[in-house]
Formats: sequence, C-alpha cells, structure tokens
Amino acid sequence: MAGIGFELKKLFKATGVLSKLRAYGYTGMVTAGPMLLGFLFLLAIQLIAKRMGLGNGESELLVSLITYSLLGSMMYSSIFSMVMTRFVADLLYEEKEEDVIPSLEGILFFLLPSGGALWILFLIFSGATFTRGFLSFTLFVELLAAWTEMNYLSAIKDYKGILLSYVISILAALSTSIVGFMIFGGSVELLLFSVVLGYGIMMAIDMALLYGFFPNSEERHFDFLPWFDEYSDLIAISFMTNIGLFAHLIIAWFSSIGHQIKGLFYSAPQHDIAALFAFMTILITTINFVASVEVNLYPKYRRYYDLFNGKGSITEIEQAEKEMLTVLDHELIYTARRQFYGTALMLSVGLIILERLPLGFDALMEGYFRILCVGYGAYAVGNVLTLILMYFTAYEDAKIATTVFALSTTVLSIASLFIDAKYYGFAFAFGSILFLCISIFRLMKYTKKLPYHILSSQPLLVEPKKGLGTKLYIAILKFSGKE
Repeated sequence: MAGIGFELKKLFKATGVLSKLRAYGYTGMVTAGPMLLGFLFLLAIQLIAKRMGLGNGESELLVSLITYSLLGSMMYSSIFSMVMTRFVADLLYEEKEEDVIPSLEGILFFLLPSGGALWILFLIFSGATFTRGFLSFTLFVELLAAWTEMNYLSAIKDYKGILLSYVISILAALSTSIVGFMIFGGSVELLLFSVVLGYGIMMAIDMALLYGFFPNSEERHFDFLPWFDEYSDLIAISFMTNIGLFAHLIIAWFSSIGHQIKGLFYSAPQHDIAALFAFMTILITTINFVASVEVNLYPKYRRYYDLFNGKGSITEIEQAEKEMLTVLDHELIYTARRQFYGTALMLSVGLIILERLPLGFDALMEGYFRILCVGYGAYAVGNVLTLILMYFTAYEDAKIATTVFALSTTVLSIASLFIDAKYYGFAFAFGSILFLCISIFRLMKYTKKLPYHILSSQPLLVEPKKGLGTKLYIAILKFSGKE
C-alpha cells in the first residue's frame, strides 16, 4: 500500500488502546473501505426493503442489481489495480508527488468509458427497466472510480477525512431511503438510488481529499501505460485472484439452489448470504497484514536491499537477511494465528448472532457459512503469502499460485453442480486450501535462495518491454505533439 507506512508507524508507536484502535481503523479504511461499505449497504438495504413491504422478488432483484455492480466493477478494475498501485508506489519513492493526480485522471480516462460501455452492453440484454438500468450503470461507474481511488488513498494521512466520507455516505443513503419511503413509498428504484447516492458522496469526498493532498502538475497523464507491459504479471495475478474469489458465487446461481430472478439476473440467496458474511472474515487478515508489513517488515526489508547497493559487507548482508526472514516468519505466524482465532470466533459467537438476525438462516445456510469461513480463512492467509512473494518481486511464483487458485475453485465449483447441494461450499474451501499450500511452498522455495534471486537471476541487460501499453503511450505522445 503506497504511503501508508509512515502514518501507521506514528500511530502504532503511540501508547494506549485507543491509539492501537486508530491505527487498525486507519488501515481498514484504506484497504477495505468500499468493500465494507458494500457489505453494510447490502445488509441495511435488505432490512429496509423488508420494512417497506417489498415482495421477495423485488427484494432479490434489488440485491442482485447491487451485487452484480459490485462484482462486475471489482472484476474489471482488477485488471488495472495492481499495476496502478505499483506505479503510484514508484512515483512516491521517486518523490514525484505532482504526477500522482495526473495518473489518476489518466487511468479513469480509460477505465470509466470502457467499463461503462461493457456494462451498458450487459444491461441491454439483462431485462432491467431503463430507470433501474440507468441506476445500475451509475453505481457501476461510481464503484470503478471507488476501487481506483483505493490505490491512491493509502498515501493520504487524513484518515479522519476518509472515515468521514464513509460515515456521511452511509447516513446519506439510509436517510434518503427512509425519507423517500415516507414521501413516495417503497420501491426498488428508491433503494437503489439511495445506494447510488451513498457511493457517489463517498467517491466525491475521497476525490476531494486526493486533490487536496497531492500537488498537480497537470501533465504526464499517461506515463503509467508502459507499466502495463513491464508488469503484465500483475494483471494476471489480480484478475486470477478475483476469479478464484467470486467464481463459486456465480456458479452457485445456476445450481439447484439458484434461480432466475428476471432476465440475466440470478441469485442463490442461501449460498449468497452465507458467503457474504463469511467473506468479511478476511478483513481480519487483510488489515493485520498491511499493519504488520508496513510497521515491522518493511524496515528490515529496506535495510537488506540497501546493503546490496554497495553499502554492506557479506557478513552484514547475511545478518540482515536472517533478521528480515525472522521478522517475516514471526509476522506470518502471527497473521495466520489471528485469522484462525477470527474464524473460530465467527464459527461460534458469530453464527449465534447471525441466527438471531432476520436473515432466515437455516441449517443449509449454517453449513455453507461454516465451510466458507474455513475457505475464506485459508484464502486470506494464502493471499498474504502471495503478497509477500510480490514484495520480493517473485511475480511468476505469485502468478502460478493465483492461477491454480482460480482454476481449482472454478473447476471444482462446476463439478459440485452434479452432487448434493449441501456440498457446494467445499469446492471453494478445497481450492483455497490448495492455494494456501502452493503459496507456502513457493515462498519457502524463493526465500531459501534469496541472494541468488537478487543477484544471479536478474538479466545482465534490461530491455524494456514494448507491448500494447507502450505503443498506445507513444501514439498519445505523437498525437499531442510531445514526442
């Protein structure tokens, strides 16, 4: 996460429980804000829809419209997210803060029109009415911008402003739905509009925070394009991770427990609701990992690599490597233990709470929830290991692990369509466990020969990759007369 380290170090060094909570809260806001917001919106909207007296069909369609927009935007933005995170991190490292905002404007210039066009194409054949389709399109575009902003928000130290954007957006959405119901009555359009308004406010405030924090050179908007050629592995890693995470949800819609709501909108409520709550357990590891890496691992990592730049002796390098790997082992074990405790807590206390919420949890949903909690727990730890591989620029190893994750969960989920419905969740769990095992093996293998990978495996002559991104960048420079 570009730039988050400085603020976290300051917060974690402060004493007291409140300081620790602020540190973890800040980490959560910049790593999982829009995701958590989507979870709260889905939960609140379902409860409000029931209060408004919407029928089951209308409520399911509303949830499906929001879910489709969330998953679709997340999948499409994942093609760009990791490369842009790397690009922003490089800008900050090179102290080129004035080029951060132009890069944000540049990626949105490509992302929003192309993503919006694809979503319009889907909506044309989806069976949605014009009003609902327009609101779904607006939500989709807002979410594309929101996921993109996450790549930049980690560099901002105004965590109070980020928190304020989430609070205001939630309050605006809820108050709009309640007031609208009192005036116009309950409808899918009203509730969908309230979600669109909430995400729109969050997106606008976050954008204002970014523009207020970074200087703006107002040029070099498309310098990131060659990065898509240089770091093409990151595109595959990010996309495959999202396929592994969400393919089993989509496949379940077409299973024996799924059904068609209307047009291209499908749902499997028993599986979807259980998966939604199980998915939130990964936030434990996501937040803890970012805090642990930035505060504890990065200083050791930075010192180790600096010693290779002619500043250290062999003895110093070996000692620094030993210290770095010791901290790495400690943080990984600590993170895995936290996830284990969190999963165990959700399987005990969490399940009791869910049974008492008006969500209709039955025996089948409880079974899905249990096995999916295990699956998401395994995924969370495996994802941490993959992120560490990328920390060491072991992109090929990370790509192998995420590709196996995507293929295994997808293939096993399709195969599970031919067995009893109560076993659907096992496909994702087995795929996640396989992902975890491969990630462990790859990381252990890589770190055993770390000096070799740093010195001997690098090419003697670095040749920049010239693919579609570079060609497009050159064409833009020629068109603008800047080449």
